[in-house]
Amino acid sequence: MVYTDPISLGVLAPPAHYGGTFACGDFQPLGMHIQCGGGQGGFIATHGDMRYVAEFKDLMFGITETVREGEWGFGEVLFDRTSYGSREQGKEYTGTTTGLWAITAGVYLALMGPKGMEEIGRTILQKSQYAAREMTRIPGVRVASETPFFKEFVVNFDGTGKSVGEINAALLDRRIFGGKDLSREFPELGQSALYCVTERITQDDILTLVRALGECCS
Repeated sequence: MVYTDPISLGVLAPPAHYGGTFACGDFQPLGMHIQCGGGQGGFIATHGDMRYVAEFKDLMFGITETVREGEWGFGEVLFDRTSYGSREQGKEYTGTTTGLWAITAGVYLALMGPKGMEEIGRTILQKSQYAAREMTRIPGVRVASETPFFKEFVVNFDGTGKSVGEINAALLDRRIFGGKDLSREFPELGQSALYCVTERITQDDILTLVRALGECCS
């Protein structure tokens, strides 16, 4: 089982290419706007082995030819395994809201296409690497990762002599939300915070954050 960020798959190899039997993840990045507690859904995928496919808990739809030559349509498959076909014995129990968000994700992917997904993946990679590099120019600040990263990375502030809480409070005074404080959940990382850069973040946003961090850490 491999957890993956679907928006990364335009530039990174899919789990099946490195031995994953199942892939799962959240599809919130696929065109869903930020809101208070909503806009969430997930996906699970595997190859076509029916031993696995028949155990999926959600409604499933397949693509097939129609009576009109050259036309394709979608239809529900394995109906008997759903609550509609087997009532309490069904394996499907996902609510309507998740299904609606699945439509949103499907439309987003269709509009983006393979080229669009590649472009947005490259954009996120470039912006996150740029942000991490600029942040490490601040004395006492370093990126606590020696491995490649996509859009999230851990920044360590031990060298500044200040806690993440102090830095985040100072950033908030400047109307900036700082990174997620990891010092309690992962004390072995010291005074570290998780930062995330997506395609929506501009170069000006990054430089504004870096300038503010420099002031907060001095």
